[in-house]
Amino acid sequence: MSNDQPRVPAAQTVRSGRIRRTVPIAGFAARSAGGRMVAGLRARTGDPEAVDKFHQRTAERYAEMLGHSKGVLMKAGQLLSTYDLDPAGSSTFSTYQQALQRLQSDAPPMSFDTARSVIESDLGRPISELFDRITEAPIAAASIGQVHEAWLPDGSHVAVKVQYPGVAQAIRDDLANTELLATFMKLGMSLVPKGMRTDQRAAAAEVAERIVEEIDYRHEARSVSRFADLYRGHPFIRIPDVIESHCGDQVLTMTYIDGISWAQAREADQDLRNQWAESISYFAFGAYRHSNLFNADPHPGNYRFGADGSVGFVDFGCVKQFPERVRMGIVTMFHAIRDDDRDALYRHMRSSGWVSDDSDLTPEEGYAWWTMMTGPVRGPQPHRYVPEDATALLSSAFSNDAAGVATRKLDIPADYVMLARINLGINAILVELGAEINVRAQADDMDGVGEPITHHGKLHVAWARDRGLPFGLDLR
Repeated sequence: MSNDQPRVPAAQTVRSGRIRRTVPIAGFAARSAGGRMVAGLRARTGDPEAVDKFHQRTAERYAEMLGHSKGVLMKAGQLLSTYDLDPAGSSTFSTYQQALQRLQSDAPPMSFDTARSVIESDLGRPISELFDRITEAPIAAASIGQVHEAWLPDGSHVAVKVQYPGVAQAIRDDLANTELLATFMKLGMSLVPKGMRTDQRAAAAEVAERIVEEIDYRHEARSVSRFADLYRGHPFIRIPDVIESHCGDQVLTMTYIDGISWAQAREADQDLRNQWAESISYFAFGAYRHSNLFNADPHPGNYRFGADGSVGFVDFGCVKQFPERVRMGIVTMFHAIRDDDRDALYRHMRSSGWVSDDSDLTPEEGYAWWTMMTGPVRGPQPHRYVPEDATALLSSAFSNDAAGVATRKLDIPADYVMLARINLGINAILVELGAEINVRAQADDMDGVGEPITHHGKLHVAWARDRGLPFGLDLR
């Protein structure tokens, strides 16, 4: 960068460094512990609402702190807000979850002067040459960067994703700072219902894995292009195109995908929400059948909902291409459970590494676990998604039924961990939409074992056949 390039204002740079990143959250944890004690004393001396008021205030401050921290800390808050661990909304956790949900689409933004400096420094040209017009207020602000609406000199409508200055280094510091991640996870998991037992180190590692690719905007640009090519011409899955001339290390420019936000989508009528749910499901689970390419961070703040039932997917920071053996293993085990073939299922589980040589997991226990995991497909159709669909796996961790016993005996291979994250995230989104869809018909469509019977199914299968895409186990 030449000396005459704009400098990013220091006040707008995300703080980095092990101590500077750790101290605020550690101090917050200490203050929260003290405040909880005081609230408890007040409750016992005549103020029965003291504890609830304390948690409400603390939740608001917690969300604000994570939002300003950006990077790993903010992304972790987003993850905590996604999983519905308390469907009844009756525990302390629900208070914190509601506050954290703002991080999905309403994070504290950087100033436009800072965004302008980043754009001009990264792309090497004045912003007036790059764009005919660009909105000063971001249309979205998240953990790694924020998005501005803009128009190119030729009139093209685009979205410009700008990375927060300093966030990449802050994330590197966070990922190397086991003390910070452990402190965060201890604080976050202390809010989970007491029955839950969580390996904080494993949880911290999962958070880190979800974030590490998102720093590299050039990597994301390649991922966007791969998905755009794969879903070209799809009737209800919309992917932006990358504007390569306006991309750099900290700036990613894509064609603009119109649609309403997640908050608005949840208030739409049921029929439209069902159409969106089908679109999301075909996008997420079609990857098992039509490719090995997965968008590994299902996040409703990254979706744009169309009035025609289509959904636009606008964030591809975390994308994974799995080995064929992983995809094949998932589809093969799914076929076995759908056909009630316990022995075949158990054989596939052993060959895929889910059952170790010294495990005493029985075929019946393995069958019970997969029955729990595939409940929406196996039950009466259409299936209406309820909170239990999003919490079944987590609840099984401390259940004493056969599925719960299996959960504690299974050895989930490392390659499958991210797939579990995808399934959990998608189920949580479908629950929030209150979706009612024919899940079995959709699975049959994508596996090529039956002709489509739903409107979305017919559109999707016609598109896939026209593109010459494989179905189910036939991935060439």
